[in-house]
Amino acid sequence: MITKKFDYKPLSRQTTESGRLYETPTGERLPSVTTILDKTTDKTFLFEWKKRVGEEEAQRITSKSLKLGSEMHKMLEDYVEQDVSPSGTILAKIMAGKIISQGLKNVDEYWGMEVPLWCPNLYAGTTDCVGVWKGKPAIIDFKNSRKPKKKEWIGNYLEQLTAYAIAHNEVYGTDIQTGVIMLSTHDGDYQEFSLEGKEFEKVSSEWA
Repeated sequence: MITKKFDYKPLSRQTTESGRLYETPTGERLPSVTTILDKTTDKTFLFEWKKRVGEEEAQRITSKSLKLGSEMHKMLEDYVEQDVSPSGTILAKIMAGKIISQGLKNVDEYWGMEVPLWCPNLYAGTTDCVGVWKGKPAIIDFKNSRKPKKKEWIGNYLEQLTAYAIAHNEVYGTDIQTGVIMLSTHDGDYQEFSLEGKEFEKVSSEWA
């Protein structure tokens, strides 16, 4: 269940030709973290993958992943906020179950799910979860993937964690220095990537 430690303010959002924008409580219109990353990331690997499998197959795979991800996120949100066991399509249920049994077991306290955050004058976004992981305040993101990942492949995920931590610290006066990616593959495998200490500082400096 959620421990209402902070009064998280809702952000309105809109999609424009240049990407997603959020409007903050002070009236600022800021680009989303994902929009910034999309514009600054080398997409060579993505283009090569699409060329290899074909546009139609690439679209099918992407659509499936997005649908599964949305279902999995909703199940995790219901589990944390309402203590409801995952229910729905079999694969999404299996994936959510893996994150619950192997990842969320280490979360001591939930401060919020689908938390809107912004860094004044810079950017905004929504993180999956903020809470206490293994005794430390942390930003937690849930991911799904067709295949297992290596940490060196998920630079964008790690930058997202630090971006949201910086925003939370700035607006809510916290000192979050930990991020966690909880990832479930379509084969039902679980992976966890944590970001702390010197590594957190390094990625934070790269984002900034």
